[in-house]
Amino acid sequence: MNKRITVAIIDYDMGNIKSIKNAINHIGDFNIEVTNDGNKILSADIIILPGVGAFPDAMQKLRDRDLLNALNEAVVTNRVPTLGICLGMQLLFENSEEKGLTNGLGWIPGKVVYMEPTDDIRIPHIGWNSLILSEHNSLFDFLGHDKDFYFVHSLHAQCEDQYVLARFQYGERMIASVQYKNVVGMQFHPEKSQKNGLAALRAFFEWAKATRDLNRA
Repeated sequence: MNKRITVAIIDYDMGNIKSIKNAINHIGDFNIEVTNDGNKILSADIIILPGVGAFPDAMQKLRDRDLLNALNEAVVTNRVPTLGICLGMQLLFENSEEKGLTNGLGWIPGKVVYMEPTDDIRIPHIGWNSLILSEHNSLFDFLGHDKDFYFVHSLHAQCEDQYVLARFQYGERMIASVQYKNVVGMQFHPEKSQKNGLAALRAFFEWAKATRDLNRA
């Protein structure tokens, strides 16, 4: 009998964890651990880093719960497949200018900056936008004509094109999803994006399983 995949959803009081857990339960039979325990993080097959709120607050809560060492060991050293969602994606980068410059996890080269409002562009950006897929993208190959996902954010990531899986248009083109080594980020909320969101999570889990098996080979 195959062992059930263990998914650690990081609980640091900054995410809509219940919705993410429910979405994951819709796409498969997984052993889901909602946790801030370093040992459980290190034993997980897949890590989910959610996030809603401000970047500096999130980093402080991760420090307060003494999670940085376990996360770095799991993600960087052990190469556990990891997904950052919304603010969780922003935390993957080196720093953010939100409320002053704050260092992030640094797992993906790049930074997070404020979106610029205009007469036609309201901040925060709240609503549905269609993904513009990068040529080297594979994670979103399942998408057909309908590429809409739900976003809620006031800042956006900037990084080299080689890490970008998808962008979206909101005044200017901004990054919607990234991937570097064993780490994926989604600026949109897959758990709020209906059938496309569930399909995106399913695609991530399939990619994560392949990545995990490759890393262990």
